[in-house]
Amino acid sequence: MAQQFNAADLIAEARRTTGLERFDSESFREGLDVLLADASQVDYPEQGAQRFRATMVAALANRLQATAYLDQHPELLQRPIERPVFVFGVPRTGTTLLSNLLAADPARRSPLTWEIDDPVPPPSTATLYNDPRALARLEMERKMLAARPEMGKYYRNSAIYPNECMFFINSDFKALMWESRGRLPNYRDYLFGNDIDLTSTYRYHKRFLQLLQADAPGIWNLKMPSHALYLDTLLEVYPDARLVWTHRDPLTATGSFCSLLSLAHMGFLGKVDTEWLGEDCSYQAVEHASRIMDTRARIGHDRIIDVHYADLMRNPLPTMRTLYQALGDAFTPAAEAAMTAWLDDNPQDKFGRHEYKLAQYNLTPDKLRGMFERYLSAYDVEAEG
Repeated sequence: MAQQFNAADLIAEARRTTGLERFDSESFREGLDVLLADASQVDYPEQGAQRFRATMVAALANRLQATAYLDQHPELLQRPIERPVFVFGVPRTGTTLLSNLLAADPARRSPLTWEIDDPVPPPSTATLYNDPRALARLEMERKMLAARPEMGKYYRNSAIYPNECMFFINSDFKALMWESRGRLPNYRDYLFGNDIDLTSTYRYHKRFLQLLQADAPGIWNLKMPSHALYLDTLLEVYPDARLVWTHRDPLTATGSFCSLLSLAHMGFLGKVDTEWLGEDCSYQAVEHASRIMDTRARIGHDRIIDVHYADLMRNPLPTMRTLYQALGDAFTPAAEAAMTAWLDDNPQDKFGRHEYKLAQYNLTPDKLRGMFERYLSAYDVEAEG
């Protein structure tokens, strides 16, 4: 029997958990209501339903804590965020690798996994990597990888690595991470609909960065594949943003995307809905590419910088040097040394090879080539299969 989720109950639990009452805005209610209506039709196992509920409460609690801190320190909202770099693209096209290399540069500031999850009080520049909260997360991570080393194959992350904007904009409940919790077609269509307005999401995005940069400022390096879907709104909130699009063989990327979301299905459903993932992930991947191309046609080709995954894998440092030139930033010896050290510590397949087959998800190379015909005819992307 499907679990019934109730928004009022989740909000009340977040308030009890934090001891806080005030949200900066009720903008999250629309997306939360659509999500819960869809999720209440899914037959989650008890453990999956509890986990789903806990993640939603955590997102609401995070927003309450951020609101309270900014209420106490309103001057933070007057501090600008200048020339941030946004990395995006079809999911699984190297956005994580590129973001990690950018984050290695000591001249840049990235939202780290631990501080996204536990932002109050925000760290200082000196404590970004040795805050007790960061060290505790690193120890948890070490134990998790020791118990399940295969997890490192799917997503290269760490408490002290940069993480996606997804994990703090989720507090506005217009975020694709929620869509991965099962077969949620109505919520998916809501997020991809022509009428959705993510202005509140990007305004919250900016508030959250203004909180994090309280005592640890810098030029922001930001990453989330689905920024691709909402670039016009992103540019309204960040008019001087620098935009970077990662390219990879979309057949490989789509298969990898299906495989990654299979982990979410297992975690929340206890099984993998391969039919839905094949349909859903291929649709999403095509939409990501198509919407970037549409936006590029409106704002100008040169407004978006291209980085190819094949170049990044084959010649990472020359590729980063070229990117820095396009960004208008100095590729300093300190940046090059830090990137070299990161690459040495994180070789490809460090935790084993991520393997999957398109046929698992009722997909074929010919079908995907047809779906990506517009993209493949416009960009010379190196085939991997």
